[in-house]
Amino acid sequence: MAQHKSEVDAITGVETTGHEWDGIRELNNPLPRWWLWLFYLTIIWSIGYWIVYPAWPLLTTYTQGAFGWNSRAALREDLAALHTKRAAMSDRIAASSLEQILGDQQMLDFARAQGRTAFADNCAPCHGAGGGGAKGYPNLNDDDWLWGGKLDDIALTIRHGIRSTDDKTRQGSMPAFGRDKLLSRQDIENVTDYVLAQAGLPTAQGADLAKGKKIFADNCVACHGDAGKGNREIGAPDLTDQIWLYGPDRNTIIEGLINGRGAVMPAWAPRLDDTTIKSLTVYVHTLGGGQK
Repeated sequence: MAQHKSEVDAITGVETTGHEWDGIRELNNPLPRWWLWLFYLTIIWSIGYWIVYPAWPLLTTYTQGAFGWNSRAALREDLAALHTKRAAMSDRIAASSLEQILGDQQMLDFARAQGRTAFADNCAPCHGAGGGGAKGYPNLNDDDWLWGGKLDDIALTIRHGIRSTDDKTRQGSMPAFGRDKLLSRQDIENVTDYVLAQAGLPTAQGADLAKGKKIFADNCVACHGDAGKGNREIGAPDLTDQIWLYGPDRNTIIEGLINGRGAVMPAWAPRLDDTTIKSLTVYVHTLGGGQK
């Protein structure tokens, strides 16, 4: 940086500061007064904020602030007020059966509103904001249910989960027929084509459906049934309805047969109170696929 005597810039008519960098001279354009005063005010405001509100960390705690206010306490107060406001209806929900909630319009409206919030907070990351599901996550809007779509079925699934660590969780998984060498690659392809044919989907050219049927009878009937209609007691899906959790294409089915299937849904009973679980059950049941 070169230091030069200040002079008036010929182009702008503004006096320079006398500083020059690589041939570029600095104009003496000070900040507007209003901007400087506003900046000073923000400094004064910040000092006041440090005094009034919790701000500075100490060795084992923090400054409490002159007002003694903090957002955690404010949140607790808001939640307590909300619980007080909802107490009467929450007590009715707690004392009523799922069928009674569904049959009472006032309780139903309350349960659906509370259930919608609980769903958005806990279920939407997997099942989608509207319950439409995704690959590997069931669609809760249709009437196709792995573990049953009645109120009690849905409540049981929510409370105890699927293949979770809960003692009462639902169990049942599809073996890894290929990985565990239970079936050869050719057997897997044959039974895949048989399953596709039963669902009315295209099969591989020259598929040996007779062999596929025999393999299905020996290895798959125990869970999916003779006609492939599934078994909700163990979460075995209906293979004939063209509703596929992981996809209906041949490669996806083959991959499932090779490596098995066994997704996990957490048990919500340890995390949600009984009233919230009831509301969530009713909300899911009324999405469009609930069964009587």
